[in-house]
Amino acid sequence: MTTAPDSGAASTSLWRHHDFRRYMTGQTCSVAGSSISSMVLPVLAVIDLDATAGQVSVLAVLGQLPPAVLALHAGATADRYSKRRQMIIGDLISAAVLATVPVAAAVGALTLGHLMVVAAVRSAAAVVHDAASISLLPGLVDRSLIQRSNSRIGALFAVAATGGSNAGAVLTALLGPARALLGDVASYLVSAWCTARIQARETAPAPAEGRRLWTEITEGLRYVHHDPRLSVLTWVNATTSLGLALLNTLWALYLLRSLAMSPTAFGVLLGLGALGAAAGALSAPAVARRYGPGPMMLTALALTPLTQIPLLIASPGLAWEVVIGGALFLQLACAGAAGTTQRSIRQIVTSAGMQARMQAVSTWLTSAARPLGALLAGGLGTWAGVRPALVVGSCLLAVPFVVLARSPLRGLRQMPNVPGQPGTPCPVVPAPGAAPAQDTSREGSMDGGTS
Repeated sequence: MTTAPDSGAASTSLWRHHDFRRYMTGQTCSVAGSSISSMVLPVLAVIDLDATAGQVSVLAVLGQLPPAVLALHAGATADRYSKRRQMIIGDLISAAVLATVPVAAAVGALTLGHLMVVAAVRSAAAVVHDAASISLLPGLVDRSLIQRSNSRIGALFAVAATGGSNAGAVLTALLGPARALLGDVASYLVSAWCTARIQARETAPAPAEGRRLWTEITEGLRYVHHDPRLSVLTWVNATTSLGLALLNTLWALYLLRSLAMSPTAFGVLLGLGALGAAAGALSAPAVARRYGPGPMMLTALALTPLTQIPLLIASPGLAWEVVIGGALFLQLACAGAAGTTQRSIRQIVTSAGMQARMQAVSTWLTSAARPLGALLAGGLGTWAGVRPALVVGSCLLAVPFVVLARSPLRGLRQMPNVPGQPGTPCPVVPAPGAAPAQDTSREGSMDGGTS
């Protein structure tokens, strides 16, 4: 595990924290580059390789399957060995496999099968990298800075994802889709370089003699199950992922076809969503400090299904496009605020030796929920129509609100400040009308107002 920074780090600006800057720069470049590939690979398959709709679907499935299959193993491995080494290995594998695409295209040897292998290997390498990168953060900064760190990272990731998609479109126009992937190759190399420059010392514990990896995976599952805070937040993530997967599968089709939205307006809409996610992530520490992380997350989860109402009742026209854009901004602001807060809580209460396995359980469940949501969307969309399917997806977004509302975390008034142990009770929830406890996490000086 990584040695914990001394408590004096809490008073240091994150922008002056060299290891955090390197970590954040590398991960932001990686997110931007991944957005390039996510946009370019389907274009390459359709335009250059004449892929059918079924083949494009297989390409998408191969990109989504590894997280559900490998997340638990990658998390256990990250808790056994050096997290930075695992991140660098994942980055270098991704860079190497993506670099084969422009090379194969240049010599006229690129095939759809090659592209599918690249998509699967890249996704598997990303699972290996992400399992280590998310769990590395609590070892880089003081625990009182975790929420603020996550808020900065969440905001940058939202902007980087949109910027990467736009960069992919520009690179595709200038260089062609195959060579456009060199942008993602470069991003992985930058990420590996930044990770290698992180100076915090890691002292990874040696695995017990003869201990199987599956035993440690089981420990991670039990750890999350027996801690009520972790289990509630993990199920909130999984049920949210299910509802959003159903909605996202049909969302673009509904806007572009049923509501006759132009591609330009659709692009502006996505940009508004990215701004909302960034705003929510940046504001999360201040809002949680004022109202409490529990009430803030509960309010965000309550608003999320309501933001789908404009989409469900809209008709074609500029006025409705503006309303839908505002609703998307609010939806992703709620997601950014709640997402960075729940991740911070999970990281704070989890002991150092379980960080990666804890995160892997959440990744595993959310990854399994996405294809299920997509299948539900396809079945409901075919049987009942697109709009009724969107109604079902909107109703599913109420489930995470119910999960959190039925748990003691709904009244959590301040961020935890010490690691918890599995099976320990949740923090005491104040009675209705009680004054919130003072926040002692020293979050105040740098708040600008966030996977």
